[in-house]
Amino acid sequence: MKADPHPWACDLSQLHAEVWTRLMRGVHDRHAPARHPTLATVTPDGRPQARTVVLRAADKAAGSLDIHTDLRSAKVRDVRITPFAAVHVWDASAHLQLRLEAHVTLLTGPDVTAIWARLPAASRLSYGTTPAPGQRIAQALDYEKVADPKSFVVLRLAVANIEALHLGPNHRRALFDRGDNWAGTWLAP
Repeated sequence: MKADPHPWACDLSQLHAEVWTRLMRGVHDRHAPARHPTLATVTPDGRPQARTVVLRAADKAAGSLDIHTDLRSAKVRDVRITPFAAVHVWDASAHLQLRLEAHVTLLTGPDVTAIWARLPAASRLSYGTTPAPGQRIAQALDYEKVADPKSFVVLRLAVANIEALHLGPNHRRALFDRGDNWAGTWLAP
């Protein structure tokens, strides 16, 4: 067997720590793979929907992730009906795939006032587009961007489990579950 260039992948506790290190790096580093994960939801008619989002917060102690969006977006409609989502991250440099399942809570109004206040003015323009996100328009630029705090929502994802697949010389796959205090278990890759 070859030695792994990523020794953290050989130990469950180190792998779990590395997963959260990479998620937290995605919040602050625009070039980190976890900065733009794929968020998957289920539509009211049972169809899967996946889209790239921006990771805005990652809290290892709470086991949570935050994503900002417009209250009128399809993803909000989806989680109102089915309050669960999956998150996918592919980190090519680490040969690491992360798949997370989470329960989603929508935070709005007074619950997000402090977060809204910290957003740069240019970022605020992403919340309040007229017409609402996903609506048909006649021409590509037939919309207006207006910052509207009433349209701002934080998707707070309470991570239920994390599956990490490391594709090194010796593949390793692990499952970390909130229910067992993130102890982790190895899975066949």
